[in-house]
Amino acid sequence: MSILGRLGQGMRKSRESLSAMFPSMKADKLSDAQWADIEDGLIMADCGASLVMEWVEQAKKSKQPLHSLREQMVKTMKLEQPQMEASSGPFVLLVAGVNGTGKTTTIGKLANMYAAQGKKVLIGAADTFRAAAVEQLAVWVQRAGADMVRQGEGADPASVAFDTISRGIAKAYDVVIIDTAGRVQTDTGLMNELAKVHRVIRKALPDAPHEVWHVVDGGTGQNALMQVEKFREVVHTTGLIVTKLDGTGKGGILLQLCAKFQLPVRYVGVGESLEDLMPFDAEAYVESLLPEV
Repeated sequence: MSILGRLGQGMRKSRESLSAMFPSMKADKLSDAQWADIEDGLIMADCGASLVMEWVEQAKKSKQPLHSLREQMVKTMKLEQPQMEASSGPFVLLVAGVNGTGKTTTIGKLANMYAAQGKKVLIGAADTFRAAAVEQLAVWVQRAGADMVRQGEGADPASVAFDTISRGIAKAYDVVIIDTAGRVQTDTGLMNELAKVHRVIRKALPDAPHEVWHVVDGGTGQNALMQVEKFREVVHTTGLIVTKLDGTGKGGILLQLCAKFQLPVRYVGVGESLEDLMPFDAEAYVESLLPEV
């Protein structure tokens, strides 16, 4: 199945929640009642009230109002921010997020993706508070044909990160991915520790981490906004991975995240298989979100 086909299948719940609200996309003039339905549908899909009102106000001025609406949604998400590259040594990626977002599984899928590109991948298991997390990650690492640095349960996560990057440099790995323990953004102690991991990575390799990706559960709605805001303050997030979009009718949350934080969505997850973590494409995403009417 194509990327667009998998994305469309994964976004089915969000699209179905909008279907009853949308008139034909070919309509050149809409009534106030139809506009109200469109606004309600997009707000219910978690696109954000102020953002929706802004789109609708502009779309009403167009001769092709719903085409204009679609284009504005694409523009909101089409943030041209290329990924950073390593000037020397391995590309270092720090992955963070709260518990339950699918972070560990996502790291495994990323490792598989990089390995499939012929890159030598090393994973740092810095989620040392949950033994199950390390074991789960180990399964994915083995499946991807990658390698892993791990220490005992309760070890200092920053130490694991430092050792991983040191090995990545010494053994000429192409990609180093650092897993971190799931954090509740309101727990100051845990967030301070995450900040320490970030600082230690810079000591191990001055221009690292080259990217910091925050894994967000697409079904958490408005709470995702608070998570992203706090994590960005602590680890200087450079991109988002939004998971579990196949289980929610609130797929519009990505539009709010992009508009509010101007952070690019790097990947989206719409299922459990390796192929269901896909590079983000704004046009394909909006096409999958809006109903075919």
